[in-house]
Amino acid sequence: MLRKLNRKFLVAGGLGLVVGILIILGIRFATYQPDKGIHYHANFAVFLNGQREEFKDIFYYIGGESCTGETEHQMTPYARAHMHDRVNDVVHIEDEAVTWGQFFQNMAWVVDPKIIRTPDRVWLADSANKVSFMLNGEKVDNIVGRVIGNKDRLLVDFGSTNKEVLQKEFETVASTAEQYNGSQDPGSCGGEAEKNTWKDRLKHML
Repeated sequence: MLRKLNRKFLVAGGLGLVVGILIILGIRFATYQPDKGIHYHANFAVFLNGQREEFKDIFYYIGGESCTGETEHQMTPYARAHMHDRVNDVVHIEDEAVTWGQFFQNMAWVVDPKIIRTPDRVWLADSANKVSFMLNGEKVDNIVGRVIGNKDRLLVDFGSTNKEVLQKEFETVASTAEQYNGSQDPGSCGGEAEKNTWKDRLKHML
């Protein structure tokens, strides 16, 4: 009699354990969210002798097909910070600790307090003309080593620009980063990580 009762308890306990495991796995399957990784945006503008740079060349823009070399642990410099879709005032940041200097370098530009060099021209600071930076409304000396922050607004200016004009130029810098943060980005280099497939859900269960 005791043996039968023990057997019933063992069977009931085993069934309870199986049911509990299935419930836990089901919850993990249903609540799985893919790792979206790092992906945020910033805005910027560049003025050269009073003219706003339009970045018209297709060279400056990146599409999803340009990210094929990316792996889970390695990303190309261009994929870390870039523009795409011909939107010339939004920077897409997809890695940690990306600086403004690195972003401009990815576009074959050099931007520092003494020089602005583009793929086809050079502007050198001198006694009459200087390179100026305004970041989030504040004038700063250098942006080369500054990490691009979420929703940053940067103005780069070259010329004999006074404070009033510099302020007016800064006011033209877009404030669309938050809008891009809240929308799906089909050109994202991190786009693959955002897919929520059945295979990913099954892996997450275990």
